[in-house]
Amino acid sequence: MIDPADLPALHASYGGLWLRDDGQTRALAKGQAIARAAETPVLLLNAPLAGQRLGYPELNGLDLLELWAFVHPARFLVPTAKGLAQVLDLAPPIDEADIPALLQQATAVLLDRLGAADWAEREGGWTAAQSLHRLRWPWAPLVAPRIAKPREAERWLFSRLPEWDEAAPRPAPRTIAMEGDAVLAQLDRLTGTTAETRPGQRAYAAAAIDVFRPRRHRDQPNMLLAEAGTGIGKTLGYLAPASLWAAQAQGTVWISTYTKALQRQLDRESLRLFPDPATAAKRVVVRKGRENYLCLLNLEDALQGGFSGRAAILAQLVARWAAYSKDGDMVGGDLPGWLPTLFRRNGSTALTDRRGECIYAGCPHYRKCFIERAARASADADIVIANHALVMINAARGRETGQRPQRIVFDEGHHLFDAADSTFSVALSGQEAIELRRWIIGPEGGSRGRRRGLAARLSDLASYDEEGGNAIRAASEAARALPADEWLKRIVAGEPFGPLEELLAAVRGTVYARAADTGEADAGYGLETELAEPDGTLVEAAQEAALALDALLRPLSRLSGRLEAVIEDAPDWLDGAARARIEGAVVSLSWRRDLLSAWLGLLARIGGPADPDFVDWLAVDRIEGREFDIGIHRHWLDPTRPLAQTVLAPAQGVLVTSATLRGGGEWDNAEKRSGAVHLPRGAERFEAASPFDYPGRAEVLIVTDIKRGDVAALSGAYARLIEAAGGGTLGLFTAIRRLRAVHARIADRLARSGLPLYAQHVDPIDTGTLVDIFRDDPRSSLLGTDALRDGVDVPGHSLRLVVMEGVPWSKPTVLHAARKLAGGGNAYDDRLIRARLAQAFGRLIRRTEDRGCFVILSAAMPSRLLSAFPPGTPIRRLTLDEAIITVSAQAHRDSLGGVLPLGHQGSESGNADLERE
Repeated sequence: MIDPADLPALHASYGGLWLRDDGQTRALAKGQAIARAAETPVLLLNAPLAGQRLGYPELNGLDLLELWAFVHPARFLVPTAKGLAQVLDLAPPIDEADIPALLQQATAVLLDRLGAADWAEREGGWTAAQSLHRLRWPWAPLVAPRIAKPREAERWLFSRLPEWDEAAPRPAPRTIAMEGDAVLAQLDRLTGTTAETRPGQRAYAAAAIDVFRPRRHRDQPNMLLAEAGTGIGKTLGYLAPASLWAAQAQGTVWISTYTKALQRQLDRESLRLFPDPATAAKRVVVRKGRENYLCLLNLEDALQGGFSGRAAILAQLVARWAAYSKDGDMVGGDLPGWLPTLFRRNGSTALTDRRGECIYAGCPHYRKCFIERAARASADADIVIANHALVMINAARGRETGQRPQRIVFDEGHHLFDAADSTFSVALSGQEAIELRRWIIGPEGGSRGRRRGLAARLSDLASYDEEGGNAIRAASEAARALPADEWLKRIVAGEPFGPLEELLAAVRGTVYARAADTGEADAGYGLETELAEPDGTLVEAAQEAALALDALLRPLSRLSGRLEAVIEDAPDWLDGAARARIEGAVVSLSWRRDLLSAWLGLLARIGGPADPDFVDWLAVDRIEGREFDIGIHRHWLDPTRPLAQTVLAPAQGVLVTSATLRGGGEWDNAEKRSGAVHLPRGAERFEAASPFDYPGRAEVLIVTDIKRGDVAALSGAYARLIEAAGGGTLGLFTAIRRLRAVHARIADRLARSGLPLYAQHVDPIDTGTLVDIFRDDPRSSLLGTDALRDGVDVPGHSLRLVVMEGVPWSKPTVLHAARKLAGGGNAYDDRLIRARLAQAFGRLIRRTEDRGCFVILSAAMPSRLLSAFPPGTPIRRLTLDEAIITVSAQAHRDSLGGVLPLGHQGSESGNADLERE
């Protein structure tokens, strides 16, 4: 067998390139490294990232992350040299030149585990290794000989997965009234007897009890808006009454988040409720949308030849993971977030049900389905951890009518407005329309894959039921009016085919004609224009498209009626499998009929009267000048209206909570953006200030000498500030283009100082993994956009400086302009910006001993917005040089363990003073 010590190991970073071979490590030039990697497989850690550092994106080799995914599927690993050393109990590298030797050592340890008697993930390993060998996986020659052939044939994955059991519907929760003392006792149990008493947390838990009392009024939940500052401990504050109510009432509490990071945190906190992991898995269930979970039917297709090349290797590694996964969640679950990125765009999305093609009980793997298992587990769970979108969709159109949330905690409640805005919007676009065509017609031309049209999915009905078969054929024929493959090329060439493509061509023409007046057409960004005063061409195209959509909706409606009749009549040919397919089709058809109805309502607007409740616009979506979609969009002017009607009013109790619920404004802002204003009796309020010493532990620095638009100066400022802090910096941008420009200018410089720099939209790594890397290395820094402004929890020394490129002004879109006009003009804008500033500042201090600086690189920072920061926080306007001195002094104090306050005499130490300027 090959000795890992004989394998060359390569490490590439912005700081340099190192190769270890024949027992020696030496630095290389890029050309030498590329040539060596091309001629001989080398050990690597994260090949796509190393390839990017080399400027050779097609770099391949023996990636240790792939080996880890085979040896220890479903186990967490920070994908860095330090992270690898920690999990394997190896000495971490002192500097980058030591990393190639570490890669050789780690390879030896992982390969040795394949022959160990205590290898926990042995089952299925030998069979997977043989399959991977046939696929020419680079690791196969080293892995396969080290795994002993089992005495008996290993069970196939689909035989090993457990089946879920059907259970009787859970009865309605009992009506109970909880005592305050019992809730506080539950809180004490969750926090532990040695925990410091937090008066704010106890007051929060007591206030939350009202959400779990019997509802007093019809169409009015017991609703509480609770703003609990960072450090209050709101998670356990609401888990105490929620868990006690669930146990006593035998009901389910839905806890909804906006970010996957908080979902993971809540899942970990569940062990406080149920220390036994097996019990916790039953009593606390994480729910997400269907597109997040592995589809076993898609995986089977991939394993049996549906995938080829690197995508087929990914499918085998995902199958290894599926056998050991907790819940089959591929996005934010226990599948390593970095695994799909190793295969670039090869196959990971095709392993989930992103097109709504699930056939439910008609699937041969239905009894083992991860999605169905989670749905059934949630029916009997005490706590269901979900996201805002799923809670809203489940309440609005969920097929699980008996599971519609009745007791809901919306954590990260300041995002409730945004989630509702997305959930209740409508878009008639080329991408959406072609997906509907494919769902109805199925594969066309030479396309391959598991995708099946209506006729294939309902073959029994088409064969035995004349009326149903006629409806299927009529729907398939009508669907040909929808955009087909290469629709965008035809439209750009001026050769649209069919009424929908004609409509999209008219939309595109209108958008570009109006953009020419503003000069935006050449900027490369997406373009949009208000749907007002449409010309004759657009009106006529909309009318023809509406006729085509109506012609499609009618046979789909007939088909739905016929399917329901067949289920009720139960003819002889309707066996169990056929019934299952038809039941699944009824659910899916209802969604498509709703979509078509919404599209028809949108088209009726063109040439007709405007609806004051909605904002409609036309858009051409572009990335760096390249078009990828064209469409007509409709959003509610106030999306909390359907939120209140479909989610809040039917519920028994609702808690909306956040550290920045009011967004730096007044309570009326929280009531408007949560939907409470649309309920007959509004909501109760609770407020608890953060216990952190912001005046002594944090400081806001407003740099006044960076000219707006000067990328060179902006880059220099970021580099100097990161160097002054010694890393530990979160850089926030409002534009991806500027983020990339700054990263390109400073990454090499920081790497030479031993300060790794990572970036969203640059590094081929998912956002969750980037945050894991940043958290794990106190000398690293991370650049990102909105996704990092909220929901990122990096306590301690790893995050000690937050830098914003400027004031986070709202993008001047059609939708924003309409809401600004309806919401009070500039005051509406100010509320949004204060909320963003408060959320960004909240990343800095996450626990009592944290300290740091919050820097805004903008002389145009208005004083009226500074109320977004906690009262008493020192705020100074100063030059970049002065800011660097302050940041450097803080870093020096931290290195000495000092606790001196960051502010000093002469600073503008209060928000109120700045407001009086």
